[in-house]
Amino acid sequence: MNIVTLLIVWIVTSISLWIISKLPPLGVEIDTPSKAIFSAAILGIITALVRPVLSVVFTIPNLATFDLLSGIFTFMIAVACFSIAAWLVEGFRLRYGIWSAILGSFALTIINNIIYKILNV
Repeated sequence: MNIVTLLIVWIVTSISLWIISKLPPLGVEIDTPSKAIFSAAILGIITALVRPVLSVVFTIPNLATFDLLSGIFTFMIAVACFSIAAWLVEGFRLRYGIWSAILGSFALTIINNIIYKILNV
């Protein structure tokens, strides 16, 4: 991954997080756009550090289910990373706890994909 790609991912994730914070039913709260930018950076770092560890932890369940549930385990990893980022960043809160993490992670995936389609990236 080159630096331009990394910057695009960071900007898209920042914008997506800010949009998500404006959707009250999700319960994801981010105080300012600069907190969204910082949160996106932290989320990226956590994902880079935690995802490989959790992927190893979920290897046995993935093998046991013949990869039928691998998407669910991958999503659970994303929810865990989202939760950890909210826990670490002051000004990034999950009002409804794990439910906000689940809804926020799902919304982040959808909004990121929409933005990438618009940008044709």
